[in-house]
Amino acid sequence: MGANVSEGSGAITRVVVEGVAKAYGSTLALRGVDAEFQSRALTLIEGSNGSGKSTLLGVVGTVIRASSGRVRYEPFDDDVLSVRARLGWVSHETLAYPDLSGRQNIELAARIQGLDAKESWERSRERFELGSFAMRPIRTYSRGQRQRVALARALVHAPSVVLLDEPTTGLDKAGVTRLLLVITEEVAHGAVVMVATHEPEVFREHVTARVRLERGRVVASS
Repeated sequence: MGANVSEGSGAITRVVVEGVAKAYGSTLALRGVDAEFQSRALTLIEGSNGSGKSTLLGVVGTVIRASSGRVRYEPFDDDVLSVRARLGWVSHETLAYPDLSGRQNIELAARIQGLDAKESWERSRERFELGSFAMRPIRTYSRGQRQRVALARALVHAPSVVLLDEPTTGLDKAGVTRLLLVITEEVAHGAVVMVATHEPEVFREHVTARVRLERGRVVASS
């Protein structure tokens, strides 16, 4: 499958969230969150809708600016450019170009990361079982097909931090099985893997740690 960034000296080895708060006007989405996320570990971020799970992932993923507090990415501290090069993100939306095919989206992501597009596509095609549908425009895909391409694109550069926001949404049983296999592989390669979910039972056999949020606060961690 090629070298994983997580195995080299350029990997993020731990993510430390320190007193992070996020306000949207008068609404507090996060309230002084403290948490640590380790390499070679799958951490579930649990909570009901509106508890702050997606906001926390957004802050860790550098796409949402915290109102206060900070996030440290060892050994890069808060060097955003270095951190972003080592992040892999799958959100509610695929964020793929809908008029490009799955293959084109994956190859574009590979080129942006300075990788060989064809080799990256071949690895992704095999790993994520991307069939002939990947030659069609993304806008014609089912939810499960979009999710497979989103995962392939997010992991094309072997990131050392993997952020997955409700990744089981729309997946059938086979899709969930494939997702769990990919997560297991990423953890084995040394990645920090964070999954925000309201379906923790899906991941129960693979979990290393848990962080539970309620109304933007950490109410339990293990």
